[in-house]
Amino acid sequence: MASSPDVSHAASRPWHLPMAGRDPDEAHRASTPLELLFDLCFVVAVSQAAAALHHDLSDGAVGHAVVSYLFVFFAIWWPWVNFTWFASAYDTDDVLYRLLAFVQIVGVLIVAAGVPRAFEDFDFSVMLVGYVVMRLSLVALWVRATLEDPVGRPVATRFAVGIALLQLAWVVWVLIGAPLGSLGFLLLVGAELLIPVWAERAGRHTPWHPEHVAERYGLFTIIVLGEVVLAISTAIQVGLAQGALVAEVLAIGAGGLMLVFGLWWLYFKRPLRASHDRPLWANIAWGYGHYVVFASIAALGAGLQVAVDTTHASSELVGARAALTVAIPVAIYLVSIGVLHARPLTLRSLRLVVVTALLVVLAAFGANVVGVPAAVLVMGLLVSASVAVLVVTLGRREATA
Repeated sequence: MASSPDVSHAASRPWHLPMAGRDPDEAHRASTPLELLFDLCFVVAVSQAAAALHHDLSDGAVGHAVVSYLFVFFAIWWPWVNFTWFASAYDTDDVLYRLLAFVQIVGVLIVAAGVPRAFEDFDFSVMLVGYVVMRLSLVALWVRATLEDPVGRPVATRFAVGIALLQLAWVVWVLIGAPLGSLGFLLLVGAELLIPVWAERAGRHTPWHPEHVAERYGLFTIIVLGEVVLAISTAIQVGLAQGALVAEVLAIGAGGLMLVFGLWWLYFKRPLRASHDRPLWANIAWGYGHYVVFASIAALGAGLQVAVDTTHASSELVGARAALTVAIPVAIYLVSIGVLHARPLTLRSLRLVVVTALLVVLAAFGANVVGVPAAVLVMGLLVSASVAVLVVTLGRREATA
């Protein structure tokens, strides 16, 4: 298996380096500047989805908001997953690879432009164009791996064929339109999720790097949390400009920041990564489970904006209903992180995050009595207290180990 190309090799053959697979045990493997640019462009689409969610929730269209958000967010998240794992295994960083990555970024921006139409009218035609652009690049990369990595050829071939066929199926689904609707979307989503399972069983698994993949997921978590901070800041600015009480928006801002800090701490309190020593299903579950993590974080930003809306504007959601737009994403995040951390954590620690999630939801119902700002502040305090208990508990365990 070839190791990472060195600088002298890259300089002598800048246009092409053999795509023989990276060393999964390579030391000091880190995310590249190109991958960081890739992530930032994806966050544009994430922010569009969160903005559409906020708009629907403010109008009281909760059912439409939730269903549209889950569908649209999958359409954003899935290409990120595809490229992230491929890059961890086959990033040559030569000119051809970079150009194909740029093509994917163009596709991402087209996808972002299509988010409002998909969210409002379930019209994925614009997003489909972005998908076609991204998939052409991704399939080309897998074909290149098929040609240049004989050991990994069976798996790479299945990925190339599976992705190409599914993309044709998406085109047909969009052209057919309403007759298949949501059912067709869900069937194609299921097929997409099965491609890695089917492909990786063909031979040697793709040589992705555990620490590199963990870093990529961690960095994307941080970027999406940053979007929540931006949502809080923007909502507070708008609220103050519209005459909201300073104490109310500050309470939401303080509670929101405590939630962001707490969610960040809970994610990074222990190494959270896939491993080649684990079964295939466990690694896939770990990777797919982050859909819930990322989606709940972005939804939190929309919920905090709804909470601020209640302080200055006429909103269809008030009281507990508005507070639940904050509490539910937080509760889902807490439970999902608890499950992802289940191996290194004891049952007692897992129980703590589940209890915290329930208390956060109960705090939302208290908004009918104390108001939305106070309820959000209480949620922040509850998550902060949970983090403090976990820090003390883990510290004592390490001291006695």
